Amino acid sequence: MFDPVIAPSGTLLGLLQRGRGDGTLHALTAPRAEALAALNHCVLRDPRHDWQVENRSLYYARLYLDLNGELDAIEAHLFDAEDVLDTDESRTGLALAVLGHLASYGRRDALELLRRYAAHGSNWAWALDELALRDDDAGLRALAAPVLARFATDPEGEAELAVAVRDAFEPRPWRLWAEDPRESIATRVRAAQETGCFDRWQRQMRPTGPRPGWSVRAVFEWAQQGIERGAALHVPAARCLVAVAGPEDRPEILQAARNGIDGARCTALRYLADSDDPAALDLIEAAVADGPTVVVEAAVDAFERMRSIAAVDRARGWAQRPDVIGAAAGRVLACRGGAQDSDLVLGALREAVRGEGPDAPTLWTLVDGTGRLGIACAAPVLRHIYRETASSHLRGRAARALAATDSSFAAGFAVECLWDCEETTREIAARHAETGDARVVERLRRLATDPAEEDEVQTAVRSRFGPDAQAM
Repeated sequence: MFDPVIAPSGTLLGLLQRGRGDGTLHALTAPRAEALAALNHCVLRDPRHDWQVENRSLYYARLYLDLNGELDAIEAHLFDAEDVLDTDESRTGLALAVLGHLASYGRRDALELLRRYAAHGSNWAWALDELALRDDDAGLRALAAPVLARFATDPEGEAELAVAVRDAFEPRPWRLWAEDPRESIATRVRAAQETGCFDRWQRQMRPTGPRPGWSVRAVFEWAQQGIERGAALHVPAARCLVAVAGPEDRPEILQAARNGIDGARCTALRYLADSDDPAALDLIEAAVADGPTVVVEAAVDAFERMRSIAAVDRARGWAQRPDVIGAAAGRVLACRGGAQDSDLVLGALREAVRGEGPDAPTLWTLVDGTGRLGIACAAPVLRHIYRETASSHLRGRAARALAATDSSFAAGFAVECLWDCEETTREIAARHAETGDARVVERLRRLATDPAEEDEVQTAVRSRFGPDAQAM
């Protein structure tokens, strides 16, 4: 999927794309037509950089409810001719997930759209998973015939059906259909279930990885084979070395870490770092200096996993280096450094924002470390990251860090976080938001009674209303 174009953070569209709480608050005060147009834009053009981990569906569904929004735009998107040409689930997944939440809230039009799409749409499996959680047995049974009609009755079609049954995220519809009174349906589904179980058993009986009795050299060769076919196997290979390598194999492993072929070198560096070998840090530094990209990345990753005092001391010496190992050192200190490392972590945070912007991958660790160390003077940088990042997960981490470093958080960002798209961010807000703002108490009460809200958020809300809570 291509990277989405994110509007500026000060616009209604930009706020909604980011999933910020202020997006909902602004949408509720904007002209309804403008708010719905921005909302539809987000749902039909998924704004997430990583749609598999970032949450937006419940956030957008709640806003549809608050705006009493029609679903015409979603319907047109789902049943557009492009649905046949572009079958990538990322094109329709967010819209289907939003419909699923709306169905949970009792929107009958959303439920009917999901049923129609499950019967006729390209991304039918996603729609069926949404219905498996929300529809009744009668509604699911009515879909058995149109879904099975997608699969031919020849051997190839039956094999495809078996894969669909085996890989279904929600098994409820298939279990219902296996007990369907129509013999033609029940027989096909039961046969597909049996084939799927047999396929899993066969895969378990034909492992392709290392075997007991493998030598160190064999493990290195297996790791290299992975690189040659585009699969990074040095991490599992390093775990294999733990089982097969003895003290007598250390010279061979050290040699591989110095100048072995890529697969062997990556594996050896990971193994030596995980075992806190005294030579690991020097070998990692050498690999960063002269290794190809795959080796450099493996070396940096291995270094960041080290938890020894020696690794932290070396990080202090490397933290100001203008290269990847310097950036990694900043992250190591963010995770495992002490109060004396605050300046180095803050410097790394500022440099990352200045050089790579508010969505730099390195910020995740640095932001966490800033909060862990309680670096109060980092609050302005954290606020900038909070406002500008397109990643709702990074924004949540920034909110957590601000709660630990910024005295204005409870009366500021914590209030809008109650409407954030990420449940972890709403949980932080529920624990910190000051209740002098009337909107806060009203929102906390709504979250406490919303059946779609996560348990952790509702627990945090109850802690504010319980007998031991501070007065609202």
